[in-house]
Amino acid sequence: MPHANAIFQNCFYVANMLNGILYGVELVLYAVSTSIMLNNKDERNTRSYRLFLLLSTGLLLMITVYVAVQALFGEEMWIIHADYPGGSAAYQADHAAVWYETLGSVASVALNLISDGLLLYRCYVVWTDRRVLIFPLSLYLITFGLGLAMCIVSSIPHSNFFTGASQHVALSYATVVISLNFTLSSLICGRLLYHAHGVEHLLGRDVAQKYTGAVALIVEAALPYTLFGIAYVITLGLHSPTTILFMSLYVMFTCISPQLIIIRVVLGRSFSLENNSTSQLSSNVHFTTSISTSTPEEGVPDSGLGSVVSVEKKHSYRWSRSSGASGSSTVGVV
Repeated sequence: MPHANAIFQNCFYVANMLNGILYGVELVLYAVSTSIMLNNKDERNTRSYRLFLLLSTGLLLMITVYVAVQALFGEEMWIIHADYPGGSAAYQADHAAVWYETLGSVASVALNLISDGLLLYRCYVVWTDRRVLIFPLSLYLITFGLGLAMCIVSSIPHSNFFTGASQHVALSYATVVISLNFTLSSLICGRLLYHAHGVEHLLGRDVAQKYTGAVALIVEAALPYTLFGIAYVITLGLHSPTTILFMSLYVMFTCISPQLIIIRVVLGRSFSLENNSTSQLSSNVHFTTSISTSTPEEGVPDSGLGSVVSVEKKHSYRWSRSSGASGSSTVGVV
C-alpha cells in the first residue's frame, strides 16, 4: 500500500535521525564512565571496573554497527538507488536480507544479551536470592536461541524482517525479550520500593530518595528500554508501518540504559550488596546516650542542688553505600 510505504519511509528517516542523536548521547556516557574507571585509584574496584569497561566497550561497538547499518541502508534506498524499479518499497523488499543488514541483526541480538545480562546481575544485587533468577534466566537462555534463529532466517535471500516467516520469528524473539525486560524491571522496581520504606523509616526521606527516588528507579530498572520494547512488540504484532521507529528507539536504549546503570555504579550511587536488606540497614544504625556527672567549676556559683548533672545525648547513624562497584564507604551523621 502506497500510504503504508510512505509512513514506513518517513518513520525510517526519523528513526535514523534519532539514532544519530542518541548515538551522540551514548558517546558522552561512554566517555564519562570510561574516564571514571580509568582514573580509579582504589585497587578494590580494579577487577569490577575492568568488567564494566569491557561491557561498556562491547555496547558501544554493537550500537555503532547498528547505527551504521541503518544509515547505510537508508542511503542505498533513498539516494544511490533512488530510481530503483518499483521505488523505495520494492528496494526494501528485495534487499532487506543484504549481508550488512544481517550484521545489524547480529549486533542488536548481541546488545540484548549484554544488556539483559547486566539487568540479571542488578536483579541479583537487589534481591541476593538466586531463586528469584530462575525464571528470568530461563527466558534469557530462550532469547539466545530465538535470537540465533532470527539472524539465520533474516539472512535468507529475499526474506523481509517485517513480513513472512522472518516476521514471525522476530515477533517470537521480541516477545520473549520484552517479557524478560518486563520481568526484570518489575523485580528491581518492586525490591527498590520495598527498601525505600525501610530506608525512609530509619534514615529519612532524603537518604531514601538517593537510592530509590524516581531517577534511581528509572535508571536501575532500565524503564526506557522496557517501555520502548513494549511499544515495538505491539507495533510489530499489528504489522504497523511505524514498527521501524519503535524498533530503532528500543535498540538505542538497549545500549543507553545499561550505560546509565554502569555510570551510577562507578559513581557509587547505585543500590549495592552492602545495602540489600533492611536488616543490614538496621545493623548500621546506632543510638547512644551518655550521662556524665561533674562538680561546679571554680568560680561558678552553686545552685544549691549540690553537684551539677550534665546530660549529653548523642544520636548517630551510619549508612553504608557502595563506592564504585565494590568496597564500601561509611557516611556518619551526628
